[in-house]
Amino acid sequence: MSTREACASVLVAVVTLICVDAAAQDGPGLGEPISAADLAPWDLSIQPDGTGLPAGSGTAAVGAQIYAVKCSACHGEKGAGQPNDQLVGGQGTLTELAQVRTIGSFWPYASTVFDYIRRAMPFQAPESLTNDEVYALTAYLLALNGIIDEDDAMNARTLARVRMPNRDGFILAYPAPVQR
Repeated sequence: MSTREACASVLVAVVTLICVDAAAQDGPGLGEPISAADLAPWDLSIQPDGTGLPAGSGTAAVGAQIYAVKCSACHGEKGAGQPNDQLVGGQGTLTELAQVRTIGSFWPYASTVFDYIRRAMPFQAPESLTNDEVYALTAYLLALNGIIDEDDAMNARTLARVRMPNRDGFILAYPAPVQR
Protein backbone atom coordinates (compact mmCIF):
# COMPACT_ATOMS: atom_id res chain seq x y z
CA MET A 1 0.00 0.00 0.00
CA SER A 2 1.37 3.39 -0.97
CA THR A 3 1.59 6.35 1.38
CA ARG A 4 -1.18 8.07 -0.56
CA GLU A 5 -3.47 5.04 -0.24
CA ALA A 6 -2.70 4.76 3.48
CA CYS A 7 -3.56 8.42 4.05
CA ALA A 8 -6.78 8.00 2.11
CA SER A 9 -7.73 4.95 4.21
CA VAL A 10 -7.06 6.82 7.45
CA LEU A 11 -9.11 9.79 6.20
CA VAL A 12 -12.02 7.51 5.31
CA ALA A 13 -11.83 5.88 8.75
CA VAL A 14 -11.83 9.24 10.55
CA VAL A 15 -14.74 10.57 8.50
CA THR A 16 -16.66 7.35 9.13
CA LEU A 17 -16.10 7.63 12.89
CA ILE A 18 -17.23 11.25 12.88
CA CYS A 19 -20.35 10.39 10.90
CA VAL A 20 -21.21 7.42 13.12
CA ASP A 21 -20.72 9.54 16.26
CA ALA A 22 -22.88 12.35 14.85
CA ALA A 23 -25.59 9.88 13.80
CA ALA A 24 -25.62 8.43 17.32
CA GLN A 25 -26.59 11.80 18.77
CA ASP A 26 -30.08 13.29 18.46
CA GLY A 27 -28.73 16.30 16.58
CA PRO A 28 -25.56 18.27 16.03
CA GLY A 29 -25.46 19.20 19.72
CA LEU A 30 -25.06 22.90 19.01
CA GLY A 31 -26.68 25.59 21.13
CA GLU A 32 -30.09 25.52 22.75
CA PRO A 33 -33.59 26.13 21.41
CA ILE A 34 -34.42 29.85 21.38
CA SER A 35 -37.19 31.05 23.66
CA ALA A 36 -40.07 33.19 22.43
CA ALA A 37 -38.78 36.08 24.56
CA ASP A 38 -35.31 35.86 22.99
CA LEU A 39 -36.78 35.65 19.50
CA ALA A 40 -39.16 38.62 19.90
CA PRO A 41 -36.61 41.39 19.16
CA TRP A 42 -35.67 39.62 15.93
CA ASP A 43 -39.25 39.03 14.79
CA LEU A 44 -39.85 42.16 12.74
CA SER A 45 -42.40 40.64 10.38
CA ILE A 46 -45.29 42.88 9.39
CA GLN A 47 -48.12 41.49 7.31
CA PRO A 48 -49.97 43.41 4.59
CA ASP A 49 -53.04 43.64 6.86
CA GLY A 50 -50.95 45.37 9.54
CA THR A 51 -50.47 42.36 11.79
CA GLY A 52 -47.14 42.84 13.54
CA LEU A 53 -47.10 46.64 13.46
CA PRO A 54 -45.50 47.88 16.67
CA ALA A 55 -46.75 50.43 19.20
CA GLY A 56 -46.06 54.06 18.36
CA SER A 57 -47.46 56.88 16.28
CA GLY A 58 -46.46 59.80 14.11
CA THR A 59 -47.78 62.64 12.00
CA ALA A 60 -46.79 64.06 8.64
CA ALA A 61 -45.65 67.31 10.30
CA VAL A 62 -43.15 65.46 12.48
CA GLY A 63 -42.22 63.24 9.54
CA ALA A 64 -41.35 66.30 7.44
CA GLN A 65 -38.80 67.39 10.04
CA ILE A 66 -37.24 63.92 10.23
CA TYR A 67 -37.25 63.60 6.43
CA ALA A 68 -35.38 66.89 6.02
CA VAL A 69 -32.58 65.66 8.29
CA LYS A 70 -32.38 61.94 7.52
CA CYS A 71 -33.83 61.37 4.04
CA SER A 72 -33.69 64.39 1.74
CA ALA A 73 -29.98 64.01 0.92
CA CYS A 74 -30.76 60.73 -0.84
CA HIS A 75 -34.39 61.13 -1.96
CA GLY A 76 -34.54 64.86 -2.70
CA GLU A 77 -36.77 67.57 -1.35
CA LYS A 78 -40.29 66.27 -0.68
CA GLY A 79 -39.44 62.87 -2.16
CA ALA A 80 -38.76 64.17 -5.66
CA GLY A 81 -35.79 61.83 -6.10
CA GLN A 82 -32.07 62.22 -6.79
CA PRO A 83 -29.63 60.90 -6.25
CA ASN A 84 -31.78 57.88 -5.27
CA ASP A 85 -35.36 56.81 -5.93
CA GLN A 86 -38.27 59.17 -6.34
CA LEU A 87 -40.81 58.52 -3.59
CA VAL A 88 -43.66 60.83 -4.59
CA GLY A 89 -45.80 61.12 -7.73
CA GLY A 90 -46.17 58.74 -10.63
CA GLN A 91 -49.86 58.04 -10.13
CA GLY A 92 -51.39 56.82 -13.37
CA THR A 93 -48.09 55.87 -15.02
CA LEU A 94 -48.09 52.12 -14.38
CA THR A 95 -49.90 51.43 -17.65
CA GLU A 96 -47.42 53.55 -19.61
CA LEU A 97 -44.11 52.49 -21.10
CA ALA A 98 -42.24 54.98 -18.88
CA GLN A 99 -43.58 53.90 -15.50
CA VAL A 100 -42.77 55.97 -12.42
CA ARG A 101 -42.76 53.55 -9.51
CA THR A 102 -43.18 55.42 -6.26
CA ILE A 103 -44.87 54.84 -2.92
CA GLY A 104 -47.99 56.51 -4.27
CA SER A 105 -48.13 54.74 -7.61
CA PHE A 106 -46.70 51.27 -7.06
CA TRP A 107 -46.64 50.06 -3.46
CA PRO A 108 -49.68 47.91 -2.62
CA TYR A 109 -49.75 48.24 1.19
CA ALA A 110 -48.92 51.05 3.61
CA SER A 111 -47.65 48.45 6.09
CA THR A 112 -44.97 47.51 3.55
CA VAL A 113 -43.81 51.14 3.40
CA PHE A 114 -43.48 51.17 7.19
CA ASP A 115 -41.68 47.81 7.18
CA TYR A 116 -39.19 48.87 4.51
CA ILE A 117 -38.35 52.18 6.18
CA ARG A 118 -37.91 50.46 9.56
CA ARG A 119 -35.63 47.72 8.21
CA ALA A 120 -33.59 49.54 5.56
CA MET A 121 -33.54 53.29 6.12
CA PRO A 122 -31.67 55.49 6.37
CA PHE A 123 -29.26 53.72 4.04
CA GLN A 124 -26.17 54.50 6.12
CA ALA A 125 -27.85 53.47 9.41
CA PRO A 126 -30.61 50.89 8.84
CA GLU A 127 -32.80 49.99 11.82
CA SER A 128 -31.72 53.16 13.63
CA LEU A 129 -35.12 54.89 13.58
CA THR A 130 -37.58 54.60 16.44
CA ASN A 131 -41.07 53.26 15.75
CA ASP A 132 -42.46 56.79 16.25
CA GLU A 133 -40.00 58.15 13.65
CA VAL A 134 -40.97 55.43 11.18
CA TYR A 135 -44.69 56.12 11.68
CA ALA A 136 -44.03 59.85 11.17
CA LEU A 137 -41.98 59.30 8.02
CA THR A 138 -44.61 56.93 6.66
CA ALA A 139 -47.33 59.50 7.39
CA TYR A 140 -45.28 62.21 5.66
CA LEU A 141 -44.71 60.14 2.52
CA LEU A 142 -48.34 59.00 2.37
CA ALA A 143 -49.50 62.62 2.75
CA LEU A 144 -47.10 63.84 0.04
CA ASN A 145 -48.60 61.22 -2.27
CA GLY A 146 -52.14 62.39 -1.44
CA ILE A 147 -53.08 59.07 0.14
CA ILE A 148 -53.83 60.45 3.61
CA ASP A 149 -54.52 63.96 4.89
CA GLU A 150 -51.61 65.90 6.37
CA ASP A 151 -53.34 65.89 9.77
CA ASP A 152 -53.87 62.11 9.91
CA ALA A 153 -51.81 60.40 12.61
CA MET A 154 -50.41 57.00 11.72
CA ASN A 155 -50.23 54.15 14.22
CA ALA A 156 -50.82 50.39 14.09
CA ARG A 157 -54.58 50.82 13.82
CA THR A 158 -54.75 53.69 11.31
CA LEU A 159 -51.88 52.54 9.10
CA ALA A 160 -53.51 49.13 8.65
CA ARG A 161 -56.64 50.88 7.32
CA VAL A 162 -54.84 52.89 4.62
CA ARG A 163 -55.89 51.77 1.14
CA MET A 164 -53.04 52.26 -1.32
CA PRO A 165 -53.90 53.26 -4.92
CA ASN A 166 -52.20 50.18 -6.41
CA ARG A 167 -53.47 47.64 -3.91
CA ASP A 168 -55.23 45.64 -6.63
CA GLY A 169 -52.40 46.01 -9.15
CA PHE A 170 -50.63 42.78 -8.24
CA ILE A 171 -51.42 39.19 -9.15
CA LEU A 172 -50.82 36.49 -6.55
CA ALA A 173 -48.21 34.01 -7.72
CA TYR A 174 -49.82 31.32 -5.60
CA PRO A 175 -53.47 30.56 -4.87
CA ALA A 176 -55.05 31.93 -1.71
CA PRO A 177 -55.56 29.31 1.01
CA VAL A 178 -58.90 27.58 0.96
CA GLN A 179 -61.11 28.63 3.89
CA ARG A 180 -62.88 25.68 5.49
